[in-house]
Amino acid sequence: MVMYELSIIEYKKLNPKQKENYNFQKVSAVLADYGFSTIRLSDDWQGADFIANHVDGKTFLKVQLKGVLTVNAVYEGKDIYICFRRHNIWYLYPHDRFLEWALDTSNTNIRNTQGWEIASDGRATTGSYTWPGPKRSIMEWLENYKLT
Repeated sequence: MVMYELSIIEYKKLNPKQKENYNFQKVSAVLADYGFSTIRLSDDWQGADFIANHVDGKTFLKVQLKGVLTVNAVYEGKDIYICFRRHNIWYLYPHDRFLEWALDTSNTNIRNTQGWEIASDGRATTGSYTWPGPKRSIMEWLENYKLT
């Protein structure tokens, strides 16, 4: 019998789809420690890449997996959680709660950047923003959503 020799892969050498698969498996392992099992979706169902269902049988999270901290008007009102990894720490935050905070000009300036359109009721109708390197105040906001 021939044994398969295992070797650690280099994340940087993976193509985008392989990176998404890799990240899904990694965050699924972390979420298991919090009592969640995950179900990968074949396409973005209601904006989600996967569903995380809790052992309590009541909690189901629709999760969009991203490479960096992200807000996007297309996720607003869909009860989406965004999950991303930064420096080997996973964050899982409610998109709309962060978007509301980020659109407040005392917190960030994204409201004034090109591409954002805000309806009279305060909802973002178009716009997207990512932070590859979030500033300290944003990381402080995210502290409550860190998966340890």
